Amino acid sequence: MTFTQSLRRGFAALAGSLLLAAAAHAAAPQVKTQAPGYYRMMLGDFEVTALLDGVLDLQPKQLLTNTTPKEVGALLARSFQGDAVPTSVNAYLINTGTQLVLVDTGAAALFGPGLDQLHSNLKAAGYQPEQVDAVLITHMHGDHVGGLIQDGKIAFPNATVYAGQKDADFWLSAANLEKAPKEMKGFFLGAQTSLNPYVAAGKFKGLSSDDEIVPGVKAMATPGHTPGHTVYVVESKGQKLVLWGDLMHVAAVQFPKPSVTIAFDIDSKSAAMQRKRAYVDAAKGGYWVGSAHLPFPGLGHLRADGKAYVFVPVNYSPVR
Repeated sequence: MTFTQSLRRGFAALAGSLLLAAAAHAAAPQVKTQAPGYYRMMLGDFEVTALLDGVLDLQPKQLLTNTTPKEVGALLARSFQGDAVPTSVNAYLINTGTQLVLVDTGAAALFGPGLDQLHSNLKAAGYQPEQVDAVLITHMHGDHVGGLIQDGKIAFPNATVYAGQKDADFWLSAANLEKAPKEMKGFFLGAQTSLNPYVAAGKFKGLSSDDEIVPGVKAMATPGHTPGHTVYVVESKGQKLVLWGDLMHVAAVQFPKPSVTIAFDIDSKSAAMQRKRAYVDAAKGGYWVGSAHLPFPGLGHLRADGKAYVFVPVNYSPVR
């Protein structure tokens, strides 16, 4: 065998080995998981951690009101979205340095698969449920209160739970449950299953006005979506964050068209008014906003664009 023939055979063997290596790498299984669902930022001296409970699909054409399916479809298409919109369920943990405050708790098991990740993400973020001092509920729909209970027990044993008193009067009423239409009974049962253990333990406080709950964190009544819907204002060192709860649901539609409402609203006229007021104030004030159903982490700023609004999400960055 000549030197040239040997060289050719060597190159052929090397090429075959490389092809086999490439094939082996290509055959590796797809992972199909994400990193832990939390995102951290500083607000003055406060640490704010967004926590993901999971993602559910909403059908905006079926759910949105004061609009038409055609208009909704066009706005969704403009944002490269189809009929089913993956919708985050977000909660927010505020560490003031002396108090640990959780705003909303996700759905836990109340809304089926794809959710119930808040507690694991809370722990992945470096905290334990026992460390939480206060849980602030924006309203008593199941995707905001379900995480109050885990394995049939109070999930935050050292916390006091706060929510609008009007929401408590409405959703925790046995009489209202009894007379509710069949399609609404689940909303009442979810609220009562989640809140009643805290009420019985003396760990629930209803909010009847715009109260400061801990230094730097105060409630602001925004009734409409539910009778006692409440947003929470967080301020430290001149920086401000307003946690909207369910003032809005579908970004692709309700930022360009703030008048669009949703079937879950108890009083859609009031809900639209509260949303418009919040948009105007956020755009004018230039402060941070966070929302339960904006794409995770749901934090950013709002700017006006004529009669419409544009949400500018937070840029991912290290905590500083």
